[in-house]
Amino acid sequence: MEQRDIEIFLTLAEELHFGRTAERLHVSTARVSQSIAKWERRVGVPLFERSSRRVALTPVGRQLHQDIGPAYQQILAGIERAVTAGRDIRGLLRVGFFSAAGGRLVVEVADAFRARYPDCEVRIRELQFSDGIGPLLFAGQLDMLLSVTGEPGLTASPVLFRERCLLAVSARHRLADRDSVALADMLALIGAGKGVFPFPEQATRYYQRPDVTFVPIRDAPPFEWMFLWRRGNGTARVRAFTQTAKDMLSALPPTPEISRPTKIIRGDVEPRTSQPR
Repeated sequence: MEQRDIEIFLTLAEELHFGRTAERLHVSTARVSQSIAKWERRVGVPLFERSSRRVALTPVGRQLHQDIGPAYQQILAGIERAVTAGRDIRGLLRVGFFSAAGGRLVVEVADAFRARYPDCEVRIRELQFSDGIGPLLFAGQLDMLLSVTGEPGLTASPVLFRERCLLAVSARHRLADRDSVALADMLALIGAGKGVFPFPEQATRYYQRPDVTFVPIRDAPPFEWMFLWRRGNGTARVRAFTQTAKDMLSALPPTPEISRPTKIIRGDVEPRTSQPR
C-alpha cells in the first residue's frame, strides 16, 4: 500500500464521511472510494459499512485502524524529528582536525559559531595522522573534519583558504640555505632515501625545531583547506559551521603566507628579497 492509501483509510476511519475525508486530504471523493476498494481487495473483506445515511467501520476495519494507526503516527513523528534535526541549528556538532594549525582555526570558528547559535554545542576532537579519516567515514564519531585533501565517499566544502607548500629538511642539508626548491629536488631526496616532508606554511609556527629548515617549494600546488563530511550528512549544523568559517576568514586580511613570498628558517618567517636559485 502507498502512503496516500494509508492516509485515506485512517482519515476515513476518523471522519466516517467520504466527502469530509476528500476535503481534508484535498482529493476527490472518487479517489477516496478507489483507495478503500483497493484496501478491501487486499484484505479480502469489507472495512466499512456504507449506506445512504452513514458510514461505519466493520469489526475488521476497526481492528485494522487500531493496528496501523499508532504505528503510522510513529512513522510520521520519526520523519518529522529527522527533518527538524536536519534543519535546526541546535543539538551537537562534532568537528575534527589533524594539526595544531588546523586546531586553532577550528577553535576560533567554533567560538564564532557558538555566538551565532547558542543552542548548538560544538565538540572538538584532535585526530592523529595515524587515525586517517576513519572516525569520520566509518566510525561515525565526527560530523565534519578540517582537511587539506578530499576523499571518496565524502563531500567537501569550497576551499576555505590556501597555503604555500614548504619542504622540511635537515638544517645541515645542502637545500637548507636555498630560498626555494623545486618538486624535482624533493623527488631526488626521496629517491636517495633521505627523509623529507611537505608542510603547509602556517604549520611551521607550531612545529619549530632548531635542526629543521622549511624551504618553499616554488612549483608545488598550494595546500587547500576544506571541511569534509559524509555524503548525506550535510545538515544545517554542518552548513552553518562552514559558512561561519567562510565569513570569519573573509573578514580577515589576506593570509601573509600566501600574499607574499617568504623564506622559513628554523621556524622563523622572514621576508625574502632575493630571486629563487
